[in-house]
Amino acid sequence: MKPELDAYWMPFTASRQFKKAPRLLAKSSGMHYWDDQGRQILDGVAGLWCVNAGHARPKIVKAIQEQAAELDFAPPFNMAHPKAFELADKVAKIAPPGMNKVFFTNSGSESVETALKMAIAYHRARGEGTRTRLIGRERGYHGVNFGGISVGGMVGNRKMFGTLLTGVDHIRHTHDLSRNAFSVGQPEHGAELADDLERLVALHDASTIAAVIVEPIAGSTGVLLPPKGYLQRLREICDKHGILLIFDEVITGFGRTGSPFGATTFGVTPDLMTVAKGITNGCVPMGAVLAKQSIHDVFMNGPEHLIEFPHGYTYSSHPLACAAGLATLETYADEGLLTRASQLQGYFGEAVHSLKGLPNVIDIRNFGLVGAVELTPLPGEPGKRAFNLFLDCYDKGVLLRVTGDIVAISPPLIIEREQIDEIVDTLRGAIQRAA
Repeated sequence: MKPELDAYWMPFTASRQFKKAPRLLAKSSGMHYWDDQGRQILDGVAGLWCVNAGHARPKIVKAIQEQAAELDFAPPFNMAHPKAFELADKVAKIAPPGMNKVFFTNSGSESVETALKMAIAYHRARGEGTRTRLIGRERGYHGVNFGGISVGGMVGNRKMFGTLLTGVDHIRHTHDLSRNAFSVGQPEHGAELADDLERLVALHDASTIAAVIVEPIAGSTGVLLPPKGYLQRLREICDKHGILLIFDEVITGFGRTGSPFGATTFGVTPDLMTVAKGITNGCVPMGAVLAKQSIHDVFMNGPEHLIEFPHGYTYSSHPLACAAGLATLETYADEGLLTRASQLQGYFGEAVHSLKGLPNVIDIRNFGLVGAVELTPLPGEPGKRAFNLFLDCYDKGVLLRVTGDIVAISPPLIIEREQIDEIVDTLRGAIQRAA
């Protein structure tokens, strides 16, 4: 190991393997990275599900540079700066109808924590303080803070950290290989899985449940798609029992599904929605919670000099993040990127599904510009098959993402058809070499 690599304790990384053979990125532009040796690498995962408009976009770069020289920081508590209001307004205008209040955070994890606190505080403010229970979903990913891993359902993210939050339960996941393997788009089977929420209502009583949180598409666990009618059914059950529905759109937000948000694509409006990643194209850390007007207004009571919602972060609505967000939304609008995935979905889906029949491929899933290839695990070594494919593809000049024995593809929305072909052909070769 090189001595200069020793101090940095890396996040979500097989650190010992990495430091023996580092993968260092030194430059980016458009659809590509370049490593520290000058080798070009096609970005097949939009950085980390976040660089939706491609890398080093001039309008965004310029906005950040100019903002740093004009106003580098403004305190967000009892003070503000104009771009915070401007960005909130522009985000609200592309949000699902009625979701017109925007609370800024610094990441998806913080957005989830904020939404969970909003849900519990909302019920207390309206006189139903018994509603404190939170419901997540098996295989869900909602960031890495204690609230997020408590409602999350990925065992690898939970098992090392004790008992987590109390008062949390989980509905079943929607992954059903026996009925839905190799589905193109939304699976046909599984809407009834939403009825598992009724089981938890019967167990805990609706009067104790504050909110249910799900991802419209469960991304980090391996691109698990909602069966047709599933999200609609979940919305109906929440309405029936007075439970808030939270959509975690940190991955699906800002064009990944073919419209601004998964909620608009699937035609289901939640009560609260978490976003991050694509809000600034990954250039400056930022997240947000979008809330319905009716939820916001419940807090607006009591003496006007008192804080209505005692929550926030030092860097909430940071000037550089707001400048990046405004330039990002402008870039999306100029180039039609929030709907481009719907135009490429057919070609992308056909390309990804062309891998069907290759050795050890047991499922392929796709929607918009996100896809996954699921593989048979190596006996006694779960996750190693996909990790080896990740390394092989990187060596061949394509960056992909793996979770367990699933390879995920989520390229920048500026991708062209020949680049889709390059990603899929590179993965094809890696699968064949590993057979």
